[in-house]
Amino acid sequence: MMKTTYHPNSFTPILSRLVTALSLSMMIGGGLTACGKNENAETFLSEAKKYQQQGDNKAAIIQLKNTLQKTPDNVEARFLLGSIYKETGENLSAEKELRKALNLGMDTGKVFPLLGKTLLAMGKFQEILDEAKKIPENQHTAEILTLRGSANLALAHPQEARELFERALRSKPDFPDALIGLAIQALIEKDTASAEKYTRQAVIQNPNNIEALLFKADLLRAQNKLDEALAVYDEVIKLKPDHSMAYINKANIEIGRDKFDAASTNIAAARKIAPDNLTVFYTQAVLDFKQNKHAAALESLQQILKAAPDHLPSVLLTGAVQFALGSLPQAEQYLKQYLEKDPDNLYARKMMTSVLLRSHQTQRAISMLVPMLQNTPQDPYTLALAGEAYMQSSDFVKATEYFEKANTLDPKSPSLLTSLSMSNLAKGNSAGAIANLEAAVSLDPKSTRARVLLVMTHLRLKEYDKAMTVLKTLENAEPKNPFYQNLAGGIFIGKKDIVSARKSFEKGLLLQPDYFPAIANLAQLDLQEKKPEAARKRFEALIEKNPKHIQAMTALADMALSENKPAEATTWLEQAYNKNPDTLEPAVTLVNHYIRLKENQKALTLAQKLRSTHPEKTDVLELLARTQLASDDKNAALDSYNKLSGMLPDSSVAPVQFRIATLHMAMKNEAAASDALKKSLSAKPDYLDAALAQAMLEARKGNHEQAITMATQIQSQHEKSPSGYMLEGDIRMGQKKPELAIKPYEHALKLAKSGTVLIKIHASLDAAGKKEEANTRLLQWLKENPSDMQTRLYLAGTYLANKQNQVAIEQYLIILKQDPKYVPALNNLATLYQQEKHPDALLYAERAYQLAPENPAVLDTFGWILVEQGKTAKAVPLLQKAVSLAPAAAEIRYHLATGLMKSGDRTGARKELEQILTAGKGFEEEISKAQALIKQME
Repeated sequence: MMKTTYHPNSFTPILSRLVTALSLSMMIGGGLTACGKNENAETFLSEAKKYQQQGDNKAAIIQLKNTLQKTPDNVEARFLLGSIYKETGENLSAEKELRKALNLGMDTGKVFPLLGKTLLAMGKFQEILDEAKKIPENQHTAEILTLRGSANLALAHPQEARELFERALRSKPDFPDALIGLAIQALIEKDTASAEKYTRQAVIQNPNNIEALLFKADLLRAQNKLDEALAVYDEVIKLKPDHSMAYINKANIEIGRDKFDAASTNIAAARKIAPDNLTVFYTQAVLDFKQNKHAAALESLQQILKAAPDHLPSVLLTGAVQFALGSLPQAEQYLKQYLEKDPDNLYARKMMTSVLLRSHQTQRAISMLVPMLQNTPQDPYTLALAGEAYMQSSDFVKATEYFEKANTLDPKSPSLLTSLSMSNLAKGNSAGAIANLEAAVSLDPKSTRARVLLVMTHLRLKEYDKAMTVLKTLENAEPKNPFYQNLAGGIFIGKKDIVSARKSFEKGLLLQPDYFPAIANLAQLDLQEKKPEAARKRFEALIEKNPKHIQAMTALADMALSENKPAEATTWLEQAYNKNPDTLEPAVTLVNHYIRLKENQKALTLAQKLRSTHPEKTDVLELLARTQLASDDKNAALDSYNKLSGMLPDSSVAPVQFRIATLHMAMKNEAAASDALKKSLSAKPDYLDAALAQAMLEARKGNHEQAITMATQIQSQHEKSPSGYMLEGDIRMGQKKPELAIKPYEHALKLAKSGTVLIKIHASLDAAGKKEEANTRLLQWLKENPSDMQTRLYLAGTYLANKQNQVAIEQYLIILKQDPKYVPALNNLATLYQQEKHPDALLYAERAYQLAPENPAVLDTFGWILVEQGKTAKAVPLLQKAVSLAPAAAEIRYHLATGLMKSGDRTGARKELEQILTAGKGFEEEISKAQALIKQME
């Protein structure tokens, strides 16, 4: 069965500092030191003892450190310092000093009871048993027997533990530590009555024993008798005012009751007594976490984990804090560390599931949920997580089923009803979704989220009046909230009431003049009304008031790009970055903009700067890798991606390893690519892109049957995806077995009606000798999908290649009717018309050139038609430019040579022809033409 242990939102006490390795009392040493020049070690030691007797441990520690500065081998000072550290809960320092006392020759029988308690508090149970073996059995006192019993109990040896506790009591009747040991054992065996009996006996017989009183308070706390527990902790503080753990335990109770001021007071008292006590830091972190002060909580937790990196409660809480801060990779890392030690912890598993869902690792989340659903089928939160997981995987029926179960168990939870509404909406049950949201609102009249979702749901269903009715209740509750005016504007736009929409957005700005969503929406209306200057002025006015406004400058950059003014866009984005140099967002936007404009050096310089100032940010390192790739520095990009992979948790490396594999393939390093793909699939076995690439890599190496096996596995893993079947068809085509490719392609078409798949079917049918059937299939598809331009372009290209000029012309004319500026169609139609001696050939070639003056194919077509029409003066510069853009294209060079020859430049023509003749294999047709033209010139 899965057990529930400590988690940050459940302040169930740790019943014994004797049993659990997760004890909150792991401490770091520390304190103040001062050294009087004229005093000797004996004076310091004497004063330390006096301070200890007076209960002033801080002063005692100072004087003991002074003693040890003068006489480092003072065994009595070492032992006394260790005992005070143990008393104040600074166990790491206590262990260090007590072991030094042992090494200096102090009697083991005297040191071990204190050292054993220290080791117990630190969870070093086996060390207690090992150390005890060094002491002769006949010298084992009640204290030593009890320590051995507690260690055995913690190591799950209950019979040995009981015998040792009973031996201790025979040796020393009513010994409180042994009685507490038996009480703990009773609790483990779920015998509460016996636990209470042993605890009463320990306290009655030892009324001033701090450990007995603390255990009594812990037991009361476990039984939810919180007021009684607090009273006992107060007794401890009265007997020992500097007992920090009593204050800490009181603080934990107050945190559980949401009495944060009282908790803070108790933590402050504990901190005053033991400023370096890790439990103080931990309890402060818990308090901050409860109050949603996540950054402050993280600061305390980092202090703990520096000193005690394996302190599991801190590891778990850090995972929860990182999740709350939105740092998903870090959250996953800490939760993974915790679950490796405590895999059945329900809270940790729920938290990990939430992290996986937030980072869209849906299948891993479902795998994490399966055992929880089996072991805790009545937990509404687990059921709600299952609902969310299946929503994410688009299984809306299952999602609704789990949300409904959760809602049955917790019918008064507005959040569950809200989630149920979303699953119903996704399933197409709009009425059910609205009913759920209305129920959530009735259960929690102050629930803003449910009401906003209800407005959005009505808006999605185009129920504008109903949306406005709900929105009015939100406006009445918060009349000064500009968000609601912005939402109202959206409703009016849905109703096509632009005037009212403007009024709503403007009202939002009256409530908050710099409310950017309303400004952006008004600017959008301006643009729709062909008033770009009005839109621009809105953003500029905002920048005038706030010169650092990132969103406004980014909006102006977007406007400039839409107007094809890249330089102006650059100016705005650079200004956004320069005005906000410490903010990451504008810098990242600027790098991406540089990449888009192919200003790769600028992009690289800025990305490298960001990497140096944000070395811990994985998204910055990923940006640098992309920038290096854009600069064609594959080795540097590979190095960055490898570093990125090392920074991410195992579950997040799959896409990075896939990019690494892609780079290796581009660098012709197939072995390294294969290794990276294996790592990618190891991290995420259902990663489709990596699986497809791995199979294609095997096919490229000639391992076709292995590749087919991989394709079959993909088909099984991704039943609803056509990718596995398309892959199988591609592999068969690569094997020159088109007849075997047809069937998998047909299966892919059943899963996804797509022109892309149909093109593959056409290619396989054509290669299998079924040309007429192939063309018929394409024509039928285009009849049913007349706007599928890519498939029509493919068909036209097929006709062109087969020299079926008339039907090719028909297809290109249809394409140009849909998109008159489609350059490939214009260019190919010009070629066909020239072959058919059609007078419009030059017209289409010139139109293509006007749209794509840097395209070598377009320049060649236009230039060649001019050559054939005798207009060489205009043709030659075009063909020269085409050759400079595509120097390896022998046909373009032949066209240039012909143009030069016709223009009278025989020397230039011969030079171009000789270039063709040296090209070698692969250009046989052009070489033959070149040889013929040279002869003609002789």
